[in-house]
Amino acid sequence: MEIRFYEEKPDIETYYELRTSVGWENFCKEQAEKALAKRDYFVIAKDGEKAVGMGSVVGDGMYMTIVDVAVRPEYQGQNIGSGIINKLVSMIEESAPDGARLSIQLIAAKGKEGFYEKQGFTALPCEDSGPALRKLIYT
Repeated sequence: MEIRFYEEKPDIETYYELRTSVGWENFCKEQAEKALAKRDYFVIAKDGEKAVGMGSVVGDGMYMTIVDVAVRPEYQGQNIGSGIINKLVSMIEESAPDGARLSIQLIAAKGKEGFYEKQGFTALPCEDSGPALRKLIYT
C-alpha cells in the first residue's frame, strides 16, 4: 500500500462514497455539485486508484473553513488524515499574500477533536473565542 495525495476535486460518486464510509449523511446531488464547484482547494488520498480519503476548503481569503475531511475507516490511523490536513493548510498558506492574517476553522466530528488539536487547531471556547455555533435547516 502506497498512499499518495492529489490536489484533485472528487467526482460526486467518490464524494458520496467517502462520506458514507464514515457514517455521514449525504446532501442532495444538486447541493453537493454546487458546493464542490465553489470550493477553493481539494485533496484526495489514494491507494493506487482507490480514493481512501478527502478534504476540501471553502473560504474568502481571510476566513477559511476545512470541510469534508473523511478517511475510510479501514485506512484510519495511518496518518492519511494528517496528510490531508497538512496539505490543505499548506495550500491556504501558499496562496496568502504577504502580511496576511488567516483564520482556518473546522467542525470536528464527535470524538475527533483530539486529532485536530494534534494538527495545531484549538478547541473552542478558548481565551480568544467563544464556542462555535451552527444551525441546521432541512427543507
